[in-house]
Amino acid sequence: MISNIRGLYGILPADLPTNDLLLKAEQSLQGGLQTLQFRDKKSGYKRALKRALALRELTSSYDACLMINDSVQMAKEVRADGVHLGRDDVVNLAAVRDDLGDKMLIGMTCRADAVFAKLALQQGADYVSFGAVFASQSKSDVPVLGLPRLQKARQMFPDINICAIGGITLDNIAQVKQAGATSAAIISGIFDSEDVQETTIELMKAWQTS
Repeated sequence: MISNIRGLYGILPADLPTNDLLLKAEQSLQGGLQTLQFRDKKSGYKRALKRALALRELTSSYDACLMINDSVQMAKEVRADGVHLGRDDVVNLAAVRDDLGDKMLIGMTCRADAVFAKLALQQGADYVSFGAVFASQSKSDVPVLGLPRLQKARQMFPDINICAIGGITLDNIAQVKQAGATSAAIISGIFDSEDVQETTIELMKAWQTS
């Protein structure tokens, strides 16, 4: 198992047809992406599971990490590298950690809630996500956090893995890293691109050199 999520973190759009999903996923992996998250809340469990299994096979062929959004059960079934959960997805995070042991990573969405982030870390989360850092096409209903609050989160949690999310692009990814993020989760900034592979290469270069 990878030790944690670092660098560029691609989140696949939830509403893509399967062929497009796999094509864009592979293009990002060809660009060097090391972590992909699968989200699918509309397909129904059986269809979503088939898609997740196909992504597991694909990510394994590139020695990349696969994270499953929301579903601990699906993450276990496809032997994913981890699961990413929201506040409404889990009642008892400590019990999830006991269930998974050290076999999988657990990420938690915290938005701007430092108290919740602290609790999640105490209960076994490997990383916490903060955002939206900037205005986001994918999460237009989520309040904008801004870089200063991301910096504040880093000051509060100097040693933990912080994933920034929301509106991250080639123009601002360096600022996100400089503000203290250990990873940058991107949806439209990668997968809405006309050339997913080249965009991934450019984003990774910007992250690594900042």
